[in-house]
Amino acid sequence: MMMKTISILGSTGSIGRSAVEIVLANPEKFRVAALAAGNNIDELERQIIALSPRIVSVMREDSALELIRRLNGRFARRKGIEILHGAEGLNAVATCGEAEFVLSAIVGASGLVPTLAAIEAGKTIGLANKESLVASGAIMMNAARRHGVRILPVDSEHSAIFQCLEGREPEDARRIILTASGGSLRHRPVSELGAVTVADALNHPNWSMGRKITVDSATLMNKGLEVIEARWLFDTPPERIDVVIHPQSIIHSMVEFTDGGVLAQLAMPDMKGPISYALAWPRRVAGAVEPLDLVKVGSLTFESPDMNRYPCLRLAFDALSSGGTMPAVMNAANEVAVAAFLDERIAFTDIQRVVSDVMSAHQPLSGETLDEVLSALDRASKFAQNRINSIN
Repeated sequence: MMMKTISILGSTGSIGRSAVEIVLANPEKFRVAALAAGNNIDELERQIIALSPRIVSVMREDSALELIRRLNGRFARRKGIEILHGAEGLNAVATCGEAEFVLSAIVGASGLVPTLAAIEAGKTIGLANKESLVASGAIMMNAARRHGVRILPVDSEHSAIFQCLEGREPEDARRIILTASGGSLRHRPVSELGAVTVADALNHPNWSMGRKITVDSATLMNKGLEVIEARWLFDTPPERIDVVIHPQSIIHSMVEFTDGGVLAQLAMPDMKGPISYALAWPRRVAGAVEPLDLVKVGSLTFESPDMNRYPCLRLAFDALSSGGTMPAVMNAANEVAVAAFLDERIAFTDIQRVVSDVMSAHQPLSGETLDEVLSALDRASKFAQNRINSIN
C-alpha cells in the first residue's frame, strides 16, 4: 500500500481522534497534511506535535492566537505550520493541495460547505458527516459525479453496505437493511421517557460516540439520518431501505439480493473498523479492531422498531418522502433540539416535538441549489430555537 496523505475535518471529535490513532499506528501508510478542529486546543496541540501537519484550523480567532502562542514556544523551528481559523481555515484544510483524501468528521450541517469544497477540489472523501449528505444529498452526489470523486462511507452501517455491495451489480440488490442498537433507552417504558436525564441518554450499551450522536441513537434519529444518507450514497429509493433493531451491534448492516440471498458485514462495535476501511481502501489495515468471537457473543437478535418509542425515525421517513429542503430542515431542527436537551433546557421527549413542529411549519423548496439549502438550514435553526424558548 502506497503512502496516503490525508486531511481531517473534525480532528478532535470522536471520529477524528480515532482516525489520528490509526494514522499514528500506521506511519508507513498514512501522513496527515492538515487538521481542522473546533476549540479543543489541548487535544489539537497534542495532535500537531504528533503529526506535524502543514495547515491547522480552529473555529475562533482567539483559539488560533492561543495555539500560535503555544507552538511558537515549542516549535519555533517549524515555520511551515500555518494556523488559520473560521470558514477560511476550514476551506484551506478541505482543499489542501498535498492531501488526496479528506476525512469529513465535523458533527452537524456545518460540515456541508467544507465537504463540498473538498469534492470540488477532487479529493476522495471519507464521509463521517452524515448531516451534510442529509441536507444536500442531490447537490453532493451530483458534485461528486461531476468531479469524478469517490465518497467512501465511514458510518459503520454504510461502510457495511458498501462492503456488501463491492464487486456486485447495483441492480442485483433488492433491499438495504440498516441495523440499529436501539440506543440507551430501549428498555425504558415509553411513559417514562419524559423523565430521561442527559446521563441516561448518553449511557450507550455498545458504542463509544460523541454526545450528539449518542442522543440521536437514543431517539433513533441517527437511523433516520442514515436512511436518508443510504438513499443518496447507494441511489436506492426509500421503499427499499428497512431498519431493524439489533441490540448486539455485531451485524453492522445487510443487503438482500434479488435471488433471496442476504450478505451481512459483522465486526465488534468499534468505529476504528469503518474509519480504517475508508482510510486504507481498497486495502485493509491489520488489527484495526478486536477479532470477533461469535461463540462468545452467543446469540444475535432482531426486532422491528416501535414508532411510538422512536417517533424521530418516522419523521425522517416523512422528510425523505417530502423531499427538497425538508430533510435539511429536519436535520437543523434536530441539531438545535439535541443541543438544548444536552444543556438541560428541554426534556428528552421535547426533541421530537420541536423537530415535528419545525417540519410542519416548513414549505419545502426544491433544494437544488446550495443557497436554498443554507437558507432552509438557517430558518429552521431559528424557528427551532424560538420553539424551544416557548417551551421554557
